[in-house]
Amino acid sequence: MKRAPITTRGVVELFTSQGCNSCPPADALLSDLAKRNDVVALAFHVDYWDYLGWRDTLASPENTGRQTAYRNAMKGSMIYTPQVILNGRVQVNGNDAAGIRAGLARMSDGPGGLTVPVSITRPDDKRIVIEVGAGPKPGTPVHLIIAYFDDAAIVPIRGGENNGRSIVYRNAVRDIETIGMWDGKPLRVEIPASELAKKKASGCAVLLQEVSGDDRLGPIWGASMLKPHDLPVIDR
Repeated sequence: MKRAPITTRGVVELFTSQGCNSCPPADALLSDLAKRNDVVALAFHVDYWDYLGWRDTLASPENTGRQTAYRNAMKGSMIYTPQVILNGRVQVNGNDAAGIRAGLARMSDGPGGLTVPVSITRPDDKRIVIEVGAGPKPGTPVHLIIAYFDDAAIVPIRGGENNGRSIVYRNAVRDIETIGMWDGKPLRVEIPASELAKKKASGCAVLLQEVSGDDRLGPIWGASMLKPHDLPVIDR
């Protein structure tokens, strides 16, 4: 029996750091959003606060680079934590819960929403299958991006601004890469399910996103997420 697909209504990317004392409320908010089946909620831990006395155990230079690419695209003057990007289009302070939820609701029903159907499934133990539907031919390169994440990690912090706290982090991205290009035609990509173990990840998400030639990140057209509790889909 196949499960009915769930429509993704929005993508929330939180840029956060274990070394930033302003971030725990935003981390808690992302944890709440991660419980929703209609939202792709991802945490990108950055490394530029490591000098404050605690090295973020989930951070990577690639995550910092992704935030910088958003800053360049949005012509911002700085990067900061906690910062949220909604659907690759607008930035909101990561502690502005009302603004984030309002932005999601506004985009899901109007301009800025996800308009291209994207699905990710694990039909058996060997494969992860990603399918993208048809849409208008894009004028800007559109990448099919996969992000591998940890569903949950409890981190005891023993230094820096959050010294002495143990914080639960949800959907922390461990690796992100482009696995294809989309030209408006239906697209199907299969990857080995073993990639999850190789990336030390428990789940993955796919984003269909504009990326300009100078690596500036643009709007997200579609997205989907494969969570650890998503069992293989078997026809009976």
